[in-house]
Amino acid sequence: MSLLDAELRKLLGLRTAWVGLIVGLLAAPALVFVSAGSTRRAIAEGLHTDASDLGFQTLGIGVLGAMILGVVTVSSEYTPTGEDAPGARQLTTTLAAMPRRARLLTAKGAALTLVVAVQGLVTTVATLALTRLVHGSLVPSPAPGRLAGAVLYWVLIGLLAYALTLIFRNGIVTLTVLVVNTSIVSVSYLLTKVTSAAVYLPDIVGAHMFLNEVGDHDVAPVTAGLVMSAWVAALLALAGWLFGRRDA
Repeated sequence: MSLLDAELRKLLGLRTAWVGLIVGLLAAPALVFVSAGSTRRAIAEGLHTDASDLGFQTLGIGVLGAMILGVVTVSSEYTPTGEDAPGARQLTTTLAAMPRRARLLTAKGAALTLVVAVQGLVTTVATLALTRLVHGSLVPSPAPGRLAGAVLYWVLIGLLAYALTLIFRNGIVTLTVLVVNTSIVSVSYLLTKVTSAAVYLPDIVGAHMFLNEVGDHDVAPVTAGLVMSAWVAALLALAGWLFGRRDA
């Protein structure tokens, strides 16, 4: 069995990971039906200047699933292995089996990427199809490039959560911050009201890959993808450097 296979089995064997999978797969499509009435009224009243964003906007709640998966990929390693050894963690066993830390992190990241990419693709296609089914010709057919941008955003958010959990070594704190910033009070969005530079924060700039209307600033989709990818790459590099020096 390859290391990638082992990490895939480990990730999919976590009960919390299945919470992330279910949330990511079902939340956005369900929201399409729940919000159908209010959405139709908003369209009729001209509150949606770009109806092509409708299905893509709904995907925001589903991204919580990718965040959960990114967090538990790491946080599971810091879970105590049993009551008879309260100070021991799963990470100790993992490193004993695979002492090459860079290879371990690469395999974990690759397993997470595969799972989140499939989840993102299935959810995006299902959500957009249901949006067309519910709202008909009011919503234009999505361009393939926007669909690809949404899936890429999904994957990058998962890797962002993965990197932050490695850096802070605390899944609860990381997930709380990400969920609050995404679904309750977006600090990143509020900062865009203070300075236009905040539009290049990872969670804000990434949305420009598939949404036509994101706040008061415009960023080209390709530029948005490059900037968010650079953020994630930098955080992964920092996480890997810290992991190689402080975790036993």
